[in-house]
Amino acid sequence: MIDLAVLEGSSFVVLGLARSGLATVRALKAAGIECVAWDDNAASREAAAQAGARVTDPATIDWAGITALVISPGIPSTLPVPHPVAVAARAAGKPIICDVELLARAQPEATFVAITGTNGKSTTTALIGHILQQAGLRCQVGGNIGRGALDLDPLGKGGLYVLELSSYQLELLQTFRANVAVWLNITPDHIDRHGDLAGYVAAKKNIFARQRAGDCAVIGVEDEPSREVERQIAARPGIACIPVALDRPVANGISYRAGLLVDADGYTVDFSDVLTLPGDHNAQNAACAWAVCRWLDVPRETIVAGMKTYAGLPHRQERVAAVGNIVYINDSKATNADATARALSSYDDIYWILGGQAKEGGVAPLASYFDRIRHAFLIGEATELFAGQLEGNLPFSRCGDLQSALDAAHAMAQREAKGPAVVLLSPACASWDQWKSYEHRGDAFRAMARALPGAEILGRAA
Repeated sequence: MIDLAVLEGSSFVVLGLARSGLATVRALKAAGIECVAWDDNAASREAAAQAGARVTDPATIDWAGITALVISPGIPSTLPVPHPVAVAARAAGKPIICDVELLARAQPEATFVAITGTNGKSTTTALIGHILQQAGLRCQVGGNIGRGALDLDPLGKGGLYVLELSSYQLELLQTFRANVAVWLNITPDHIDRHGDLAGYVAAKKNIFARQRAGDCAVIGVEDEPSREVERQIAARPGIACIPVALDRPVANGISYRAGLLVDADGYTVDFSDVLTLPGDHNAQNAACAWAVCRWLDVPRETIVAGMKTYAGLPHRQERVAAVGNIVYINDSKATNADATARALSSYDDIYWILGGQAKEGGVAPLASYFDRIRHAFLIGEATELFAGQLEGNLPFSRCGDLQSALDAAHAMAQREAKGPAVVLLSPACASWDQWKSYEHRGDAFRAMARALPGAEILGRAA
């Protein structure tokens, strides 16, 4: 747990008591710092009370003695409608921050590596953390992935915090400085929270705020908003700006494609045998991780060894089982077409399970990948919408639920496939029609695939 003694004499309101909120309460109380805690969920309020917080509706308090509002990033402080507590804090002239800001204030001598982007944040964060830990460095990984910022260990000077940061977190930072900032890509997302694409980009750009001479920015340049950001950051004096581009050389940057990256000096890394990093999108993740670790003076051979032992993350093209030549892949995290495109581009001979609560556009944007797909198996609320979009373009079956879809895909793949093939759960949909979350859906698929007759278990145990 992070020691927040540096904040002694302060007083905070903590709004939102999920993972990061409760960690904030525990850290504040451990340091003897007063806090008011609130959440609409009674069980969460009880947990905060047990941790020693004063559980009171902030609508009833006097803000005069409050230092700041620490808000869960999932709670809107501006758009689409600000939470009433955020309105009250702003009216009282109190700053609105998140737990990552408190971490930065408590650990001013540590080194911060921050990663953002629309897609690939978690994989890149986990991969960087894995490589740095394999290199023997004092490193902690958290933020929007894994452990909350204030649940991490205090590292002090020479320690490295590798943090995945969402746009929601980035817009709540005031003093946080990324010694190394990674910007992967931008596609329209979270527009309801940011108003439009420009607002989303502006929130993301806070990752570069307060960088100064001697810091580093690693920027993927495969979309126009990202190219414009790279031009802006490259013009700032003293900041090392490293562009990362798909399949073309870039000055002072890194080129990548599936299974391969080429450094600025021509040094080439072939990681095509790393099954946890398939496809061009994971090559971008690997190239950005390479750039960060080289900037931190990790030897090349150590980085390569770390990439080759990277286990991957659950629900992100996770290889969970094999039966003969057929590999069963859990990509439940792919809750929209853009994320599913990354999976479809990574394989040939695909038996594709998809469906759930559809996002805008459905699967029509994925037509360019249909020649890779042998058959589609539809589940959930999106079945008829997707059937209409696939009709005449791709053979499909209406399966209703995940178990039925897996059984049908398994039978067809085992019967038809002449060589290596994949049964791929990449739903292009939210999970809430039939599951509690994409994790719940993915865990179920993993268990179902491993229960198939003759299945060989691949990857991590859980």
